[in-house]
This record gives sequence, C-alpha cells and structure tokens, in this order.
Amino acid sequence: MLRFPDSPLSARAGGSAARLATSSQPAGDRLAFERACWARGATLVAGVDEAGRGPLAGPVVAAAVVFPREWCETGFDERLRDLNDSKQLTETQREEFFAVLTSLAEVRHGLSVVDADTIDRLNILQATHRAMNEALARLRPPPEHVLVDGRPVRSMAIPHTAIVKGDALSYSIAAASVIAKVTRDRLMLDYDRQFPGYGFAEHKGYGTPQHLAAIVELGPCPIHRRSFAPFKPAQAQLF
Repeated sequence: MLRFPDSPLSARAGGSAARLATSSQPAGDRLAFERACWARGATLVAGVDEAGRGPLAGPVVAAAVVFPREWCETGFDERLRDLNDSKQLTETQREEFFAVLTSLAEVRHGLSVVDADTIDRLNILQATHRAMNEALARLRPPPEHVLVDGRPVRSMAIPHTAIVKGDALSYSIAAASVIAKVTRDRLMLDYDRQFPGYGFAEHKGYGTPQHLAAIVELGPCPIHRRSFAPFKPAQAQLF
C-alpha cells in the first residue's frame, strides 16, 4: 500500500456552494483534495469526470468514484500507483486501471451514458452536466462532497469543488476519467461494428480527416451529433 504524508490544502472544500480550486497541493500528492474534505468531516468524497465532449459522434459518458476514507490512514492501493488523467495513459494502462478500480469492493463508482440525440436536444454542456449528475446519483450511499474536473456545475446539488486540470491533480477524478474513457471507448467499438465504414474503432468519433471523409462519402449515421459541425454551425459557449 502506498502512504502519503498529511498535507494542508489552501483551497476550501466545504460549504454548500461550488468552489473553484487551483493546483495548490504539494507536488506528487494527488490525495490532497480528498484529504482536505475528509479532514473537514466529509467521509464520502466523490471525484467526477466525463469522456466524449468533443467528438462528432457517440455519447458523452460520465463516471463518479469514491475512495474509502480509511485509505487516508492505511494507504493507497499499490496497483493504482500510476493512476492519472486518462489522456496521459495508454489504452493498455487504462484497461488495467479500469479492471482494478471496478474489482475493488471498497471503491464505489457510478456511471452515466447520455446519447447523441440527447446531446443535440440539450447541447453538449448541459448533456455533460446531466451525465455527471446521473453518475453521482447512482452512488450508494450518496457522496457528501464532490471534486469536479474543470469548472463548477450549476445544476449539481451536492457541494462541490471544481479543480482546473483536476484529472491530473486528484486520484478520485483520475479514476473517474479512466472509467468514463474506457466505458466510452468500448461503446465506440460496438458502434464500429454496427455502423461500418466510419472508423469509430480508431478515432472514437472525433473529427479526424478519416472520419470527415467517411461522413462526406456515407453521410451521417444514427449516432452522429447533428448539432455539431460539420452537420450544423458550431454551438456557442459549449466549453
């Protein structure tokens, strides 16, 4: 088990409103935000993150993860030593971390998948927030505080701290990013079989030259986001 020294966190993590934190924790300590919440009495602290905001096709997926408060004393599971933002990991590493995270009984996680039709109806920002809230709602018992990657989420009823680049600064958010990313990638592999010719297995729905060329040749398929360019002009203020 990995052990981390106690460390203070300058950004406040309590209260009923959302707060925006920056990378003020000691270098290398990616439990500092969780520890700050635990120290203030929030036993159940969830990290939440999404995968799939930018692609032209497929769902947006959000995951929420709660690590046990006891790990503050007993140490972090050794197999999660190199857990990081999913974008910084290889596919093999993501799959390995996914297997560990979803097999540990003491690690709870919730998951939500919001499809392309809903994204088109709500817009991608609201669809992402819906996915995050749904993932959190599937945690039992519910978390007392949430660590969010990026900006505050107005629709989130649970007190939360928004952390810029949080998926690289918080183990809970990193875990959520891995679960969301692996889940979405697997869905895109299934879609590749359902809708051959677009290359979803390779680009996962992102707007690569290969994907754009396939759209020109084949037209959109049922999982394409019709509210996104090149189908419609880009929406404003989505990110």
